[in-house]
Amino acid sequence: MSIRLITFDLDDTLWDVAPVIRGAEAALGDWLALQAPRLGRIPGEQLWAIRAQLLDADPTLKHRLSALRRRMLLQALHEAGYAGDEAQCLAEAAFQVFLGARHQVQLFAEVHSTLQCLAERFMLGVLTNGNADVRRLGLGEYFHFCLCAEELGVGKPDPQPFREALQRAGVTADQALHIGDHPDDDIGGARGAGLHAIWFNPAGKAWSGAEHAPVEIRSLAELPALLHNWPTPPHA
Repeated sequence: MSIRLITFDLDDTLWDVAPVIRGAEAALGDWLALQAPRLGRIPGEQLWAIRAQLLDADPTLKHRLSALRRRMLLQALHEAGYAGDEAQCLAEAAFQVFLGARHQVQLFAEVHSTLQCLAERFMLGVLTNGNADVRRLGLGEYFHFCLCAEELGVGKPDPQPFREALQRAGVTADQALHIGDHPDDDIGGARGAGLHAIWFNPAGKAWSGAEHAPVEIRSLAELPALLHNWPTPPHA
């Protein structure tokens, strides 16, 4: 059966996320040093210790990254001596600084041209465990929907996000294809929900997934031609 829906992962599929997070952490540190001097540039190990405590108390925060970040900041501010409305206001303002910098991404060069080409033939959607918003990135026009773990309360590789995407699009699993970089979250998750999957692997890493290697691309620019010749080998 022909493909009607294509869903995309975001981080490390449409852009390299590591420099983005480093930049966001740096911007957050600069802001805190000026606006919350009693806390200042919170050491990474302190922030990660707070993160671990919060996740132990509420494991659902694993898939609610914005809520987790807000609570991390609030607890750090409390520990530094800020309280009440002041702490709440500082935490929210700090989070917005982080979130704004988190959207300062450098899209892979072929993203716009590939999405524009595919959007003419397929319904496109987003499935992400992160908290990037494609509308803030100038990509919203290409996608019919964006499903994030924070809103769903569960993330990939759980089948629920994939099933929700099928429902939103009104298609069956064999009419859908997911593209992402993570062997378990993206490829394993898609396959577990019955979707086709393509592994985005620009670095040419060896396949580490539990099942056989999927169809693989090194550049998103390969997608239009690859999909023109679909179907690919069985179980891809």
